[in-house]
Amino acid sequence: MTWKPIPREGAEYLALPLDPTQGYLLSRLDGTLDVPSLAALLNLGEDQVTAMLRELVTLGAVDAAVPPTQPLPAKSADELPEPNPELLDGTKIEQGDPVAQARVASHRQLFEQHLHARALDQRVAHARVAAEPDLSAFCFDPTAEVIRAVLENPRVGVPHAHLIATHHRTAAGLEALSSRLAFMNDPGVRRALLQNPLLPPPLFRRLWSPKRLLEQFLVATSHDSPEQIRAMARDLLRTSFNQRPGEERVELILTTEGRCLAGMAGLTLDSHATALLCRRTYSSSLLIQNLARWSAAPPALIAHLRRQEVVKRNGVLRQLLERHPNAS
Repeated sequence: MTWKPIPREGAEYLALPLDPTQGYLLSRLDGTLDVPSLAALLNLGEDQVTAMLRELVTLGAVDAAVPPTQPLPAKSADELPEPNPELLDGTKIEQGDPVAQARVASHRQLFEQHLHARALDQRVAHARVAAEPDLSAFCFDPTAEVIRAVLENPRVGVPHAHLIATHHRTAAGLEALSSRLAFMNDPGVRRALLQNPLLPPPLFRRLWSPKRLLEQFLVATSHDSPEQIRAMARDLLRTSFNQRPGEERVELILTTEGRCLAGMAGLTLDSHATALLCRRTYSSSLLIQNLARWSAAPPALIAHLRRQEVVKRNGVLRQLLERHPNAS
């Protein structure tokens, strides 16, 4: 049977003495690729790949063979899938995926040990034409010039955009990434940017200003984003609130059951949004409570809420609405 190696489950990959090429080889093992396919992928001889695999087996990183009861179809080098971008973004790494950690660690190690020492102009020239694993390694370069060169490389794809969005720390480099619309439309790349503490405010506003109020609110309350990103989202949400149609503002209030109103002090609702809210029958005590605590709730809405059956049966809600400054 043709050997199609797979990583050993439970192995401590990060503790192993792997060089960058071994780490990259390990990251591409999924039980579907045989030695010839792996050799084509790494642009190495089959004997070299076999020797590396044997060393990985000795280190306990790779199973010696695939069980014969689970044969897997071979794939040619042309059919090899791109690396799964979910395994390259910060979310999966933080969740402790060992193969993802090994992949990212090997790329970072390759850059720090072999590429970083080169002159800037050499790194820029190499990044424009690099293949794997160097192309992924260059995504860790701290200079915007190299990141621009990576993005000009015809081999660049969403996995590389994930790495840049997650790990790059200059405004110019992140601006260069944002100019690639196809990458910005990828949910994983956007999520990675929202976890990058150095995301510049002008870029954040440009990318998220067109989003619906509800999407802006989700960023403002996300536990996955650093506080500075959440603060930018809160400021953007307040700026956008009075600029959006009444339907969108009502959608935000109803979907969040009024939780969004805690950050809307000093803002108001126009007559159209008020009319939309007054057409509804309310049964959620939380929504009514949050509306009652919002000092800008219009008088017509307060009066409408006081007529709801759930309010008539709930003394606390009645008192909140009766004490509202806009209660008649």
